[in-house]
Amino acid sequence: MKYAKIKKYDVSNGVGVRVSLFVSGCTHHCKGCFNAEAWDFNYGTDFTEATIKEIIATLKPDYIRGLSILGGEPFELINQEGLLPLLKKVREVYQDKKDIWAYSGYLYEELKEMKNKEIKEVLELIDVLVDGKFIEDLKDPLLYFRGSSNQRIIDMNKTRKSKKVILHEKNTRR
Repeated sequence: MKYAKIKKYDVSNGVGVRVSLFVSGCTHHCKGCFNAEAWDFNYGTDFTEATIKEIIATLKPDYIRGLSILGGEPFELINQEGLLPLLKKVREVYQDKKDIWAYSGYLYEELKEMKNKEIKEVLELIDVLVDGKFIEDLKDPLLYFRGSSNQRIIDMNKTRKSKKVILHEKNTRR
């Protein structure tokens, strides 16, 4: 797995100050994508154990609310080899003190149907999923933490408990 960049102080991709990891590789190729250079699976830097240690250390300050995983596409199968160990380590070190957001062009329902066990494990480890492809004709700069109105911010903890999609309180406009 490769990654495009790590933002150590990000306020655009989830509630609060966050560490954001932008993975490389995406097959969606959404028209108007803000990060099209990360479509290439070979773009960026190799994701290693040292990268995991860097992210864990960067999450440590109390003012850091959590981790956001974006892309590229985090749920591309090749990205699971790096993301799953990272998310497990975040949970091991910080338990529920840091939340984890993941962004995907796939719908939650599509991810649930995938047969890959790593994807199912990632879905169990995240607190919030922002799902759906970016659709340029539905772009709305007044939306919280997403680019187009078809995308949803899903509260994964409530969704897992209720067995139906429950939207996050920030699934609104400013």
